[in-house]
Amino acid sequence: MSIWNGIEIHPRVEANAAAIQLLQDIPSSIISDIMGGRLVGTTGLRPINRSVVSVCGNAVTVRVRAGDNLLIHKALEMLQVGDVLVVDGEADVTRALVGEIMMTTAHVRGAIGFVIDGAVRDIDAFETIGFPCWARGVSLRGPYKEGPGNINIPVTVGGMLVNAGDIVVGDSDGLVAIPVKLAAEVAAKAHEKIRVEQETLAAIRAGTYSGAWVDAILKQKGF
Repeated sequence: MSIWNGIEIHPRVEANAAAIQLLQDIPSSIISDIMGGRLVGTTGLRPINRSVVSVCGNAVTVRVRAGDNLLIHKALEMLQVGDVLVVDGEADVTRALVGEIMMTTAHVRGAIGFVIDGAVRDIDAFETIGFPCWARGVSLRGPYKEGPGNINIPVTVGGMLVNAGDIVVGDSDGLVAIPVKLAAEVAAKAHEKIRVEQETLAAIRAGTYSGAWVDAILKQKGF
């Protein structure tokens, strides 16, 4: 760990490949539901890609001052295959924190996506390469490179806490972060919820689904 003049850099947390594999192909909405009712996951961050996007990988986290990407450049040097770069940019959208050059650097290093609570630019390049990116906005204005900032500390993006080494699952609906120690439990509960939802959909299509539960809740509320 190195701390100096408002700059704090911690070592990268190694990915847990087995835990990541458990969560592959599970929708973010399913994970959100089973982890915390209606409180888990990002808000306000949207995929900038026009095509369908998804990721499931190891979080490398960065916190920067609004409109400044110096520490993001440093974090790019730490990225490895399967990493997702997660950046707390203070939700500022006046200046882009990443663009085509930084995305290409991450892509070449084997990273699989960006999560930017801030703005990005060169969005056509993200689409051309097929590099998933979620962001709060788009801005053509470039960033400052002065610092300060932090790497591999707990950050908040879209209202969601992410620790370095968490597993980030993202798709067209949004993003969730899962601690490695919860991966097996979350995966098991998620697959059960998927099974139940598939049964519900089958019943709807067959005309046998009952919505009696709605009336039961209304009755409990005195209606």
